[in-house]
Parts: sequence; C-alpha cells; structure tokens
Amino acid sequence: MSFNRPDQLLKLQESFDICIIGGGATGAGVALDATLRGYKVLLIEKGDFASQTSSKSTKLVHGGVRYLEQAVRNLDWHQFKMVYKALHERKTLLKNAPHLAHPLGLLTPCYTRWERWYYRVGMWLYDKISGSTNLKPSRGLSKNEIQAEFPSIESHHLRGGVLYYDGQLNDARYALAILKEAERLGACILNYARLDSFELGHKSLKIKKVIFSDLCSGVSYTIPIKAVVNATGPFTDSVRVLANPRLKPRMKVSRGAHIVLPAEFWTGETALLIPKTDDGRVIFVIPWRGSVLVGTTDDPDTLSENPIILEAEREYLISYFNRYSAKKASLGDISATFVGQRPLLQVQLDSAMNTDTKSLVRDHEVEVDGRSKLVSIMGGKWTTYRVMASDTLNELEKEVLRVPVSPCLTEDHSLEPANAVSLPSGVPEDIAAHLTELYGPAAGEVYANGAERLLVGAPYLVGELDYLKKEEMAVTWDDVLARRWGISLRNEALAEKLQAIKKEAFAS
Repeated sequence: MSFNRPDQLLKLQESFDICIIGGGATGAGVALDATLRGYKVLLIEKGDFASQTSSKSTKLVHGGVRYLEQAVRNLDWHQFKMVYKALHERKTLLKNAPHLAHPLGLLTPCYTRWERWYYRVGMWLYDKISGSTNLKPSRGLSKNEIQAEFPSIESHHLRGGVLYYDGQLNDARYALAILKEAERLGACILNYARLDSFELGHKSLKIKKVIFSDLCSGVSYTIPIKAVVNATGPFTDSVRVLANPRLKPRMKVSRGAHIVLPAEFWTGETALLIPKTDDGRVIFVIPWRGSVLVGTTDDPDTLSENPIILEAEREYLISYFNRYSAKKASLGDISATFVGQRPLLQVQLDSAMNTDTKSLVRDHEVEVDGRSKLVSIMGGKWTTYRVMASDTLNELEKEVLRVPVSPCLTEDHSLEPANAVSLPSGVPEDIAAHLTELYGPAAGEVYANGAERLLVGAPYLVGELDYLKKEEMAVTWDDVLARRWGISLRNEALAEKLQAIKKEAFAS
C-alpha cells in the first residue's frame, strides 16, 4: 500500500490495539514506537499532519540554553534533567533523518568581559552535559574573529562572543517521515479524520470504541479499541473532557510569533542567539532554507487553530533583528510570518480530579485517567518527542493494558526512505537541491514523476503533485504549500503565485 488516504481507509477493516488522537510530532512518535512494539495502531488527525504547533516551531533541535541557565541559577534538578535528556536526544534526532536535520552553529554575542566569561562557562557546561553526544565543541571568539567570520552581525560595542552548536530540522517533513515509517510497518494513518466521541463500557466507563468522521467523504467510523492516546498538544483538554467530563483543565498555551526575511539580510550558515531582551526573552536569528527566521515571542494566548501575528509582534521582532544585524530591515521586508501555540502544562493538580498521573519531568507528563483510561501526553517539545512517546507507551502498557513494558526500539530506527533512487545526471542545480533537501534518498523517485516546473525560476515540479497525493497524503493545496514544501511559511508572495497556478490540482 501507499501513503495515501484511499489505501489507509481500506485498513480500517482491520482490528486495532491502540488509537492515537493527533498527528503532530508527539502523536507520530507514539505511532512509530507502538508499531515497533508490535501493536496494531490507528492514528487520526483532524487536519493535516503537523498542521498546528509541530510545523510552526523555531526549527531548532536543542537542549535549551535558557533552561540550563535557570537550572543553575535556581538549583533546579528537574530542569537540569530536562536539559540533559534533550541534549542526548538531539543527536539521535539528527542521526535518524540526516536529510531533514543537521547541526547548526549559533553565535552568542557578548558586550562586557563579564558576559564573555559567563556565557563561555555556560556553553562549556552545555558541552559537558552533552558528553559523547555533543555535536561540536563550543569556542570563545574575540571581536576581531567575529568580524572576520560573521560579517552579518552589528559589531558596535561588541567585546566578543561564544559559538556553540545545536541542531535544525524541517519540522513538518520530519513529522511526516515518522508517520510514513509507522505506516510502512503496519499502522493505519489518517489525516482529515475528526474525533467525534468515545463509546464507554457500561460498568467500567473505560473507552471501548472511537467514533470519528472522515472529513473528506463525511463517512463516520466506529472502531473498537483497547487503548487511546491523546496527543493533541494545545488541544489536549478538549479530548480529556470528551472522555471524562469531570476532568479539570490542565493546559495553557503561549504564542510563539516568528517573522521571516529574505536571505540577503543575514549571510552565512551560522545563527544568532540574542540571550536577553529588555523583557527577559530569548530571540534567535536563524538561516533557514534560503531565508532568515527571527523569533520567537512567549506570551499567554487564547487557544486558536489559526493564530495570526500581531503588528506589535512584527515590530518587536524586527526591532531586535536590527539591533544585532549589520544590514537593517523594515517591516516591508518581511516575506512571511507564522505563529505557533506551545502546550504548557499546569503542574498543580486538583486533588479532586479522578486521575492516576505519572509526573515524569517538568516539561512533559503522562496522565492516565482513572475512569476512562484515556492516556494523555501533555507538554513537551520537538527535541524530546521520542522520549515523550516512549514514556507514553510505558505508562499505557503498565496502567491500561496491564502487560510487561516492552523495549522502546526507536532510538536507532532510521527514518530515511528505504528505497533510494538517485537523481539522473543533468538535473538543474536548484531542482536537485530542492528534491534532495525534502526527499533525501527518494529524490530520484520524485523526479521520475515529471520534470516540468510549476513556475519559471522556481524548483517545484508539476510531477511532484502526483507524488505528494499518492505517497505523502497531501489532500489540499495548503498541505503542499505550507507543509510538504513549506513555502507559505517562508515566502508568502511566492506561495500566492503557485496557488494561482495550480490550485485546481487539489480543489477536490
């Protein structure tokens, strides 16, 4: 079978052990982990895969320099353990999909001797915690070295800096790669499948069946199930209450706004960490797929499926970019914007809640509802998606299925396409780069669908559309522009041109 909706709908005739609600990073991770443990898995996602928080991240694979600073300042062991786990997961994430993730150098500028010493010691500790999984040693730099190596930075008042390394990923396509691998191993994976309700047992009130609608056809499905995982990120509470109306809210959301500028505003492949702002935030300036990503903000927000950037956020981010960039930008130079909503977990539990909760680390928690046995994975971040999935399955096996905990097999499981097809010789350089970056070893297979360009001067191909429908479950044109190609998040003007050209290809 191929990774498309018709083939996946045929799989609904099978029986399933576990149903996963949510097709972002966490749900994808749970699907792959559960499939490798031998379970029959069904995953349903109301929209497109990774269409919410998981495709609107800052694109970093990181341990969290800011969290390490807080851990040291507050002598917070839980926060330290969170950083430790993330740093050790970082290399695994890069290793398992090298065509979608890579090391990224980040420069931290310093403006006093104290800052040079402070950040140098901090990054040295960051390296030490990483141990053998460290991507590359950090190093201190003088002002002259920074001016020579990184001419994009504004060097006025600069005293030096520290260069350290984290990772960068194509978040939407990484989630897709996890899901495709889970499906290849036997899971049933469906986008545009909306959870409607649960059918509970008469005596135990445990979830027995999942009822959902295929939003493309309108058909409703009722699927018997042994266990359900709620992996819906910021929307976790709505699923929890659907399973047990007596549960109280656990989630809050914060908004992470980003602006994108053309590549000319920040040359080179090294990112910039602005370690402190007037209001205590951290901002990154990151080279990203031929553009420059600037973000992020961190403000309380109201839950929304389509958060839109505020004018004040655009002004805030462009002002900090201009403080640190030698080449200044205006609001009119912004090529795209996007906002992701982070799922923040309220740690304090009301004692009246009817739950059996396992608090694992501060950044994520697995909750097993004592009545419905719904398993909810709450909080977390991209870098630790695999650990979150493993913790979720461990608790599910212990508390719901009541079986011995199986080993997690995802740490060394490659996400690269199994069948490599090389690109033929003579492929234009921009097309070859585009196909290799997005599809890795499968670039030649995609190219074989047809080499005609959708738009003169752009590397996107007419033949890709068939591949995206048949092999990547793209249903709408927005699925292609925003997530399979990621154009909408980098260049809104180009996305509009492409939409006008081939929108009818996905009209159905």
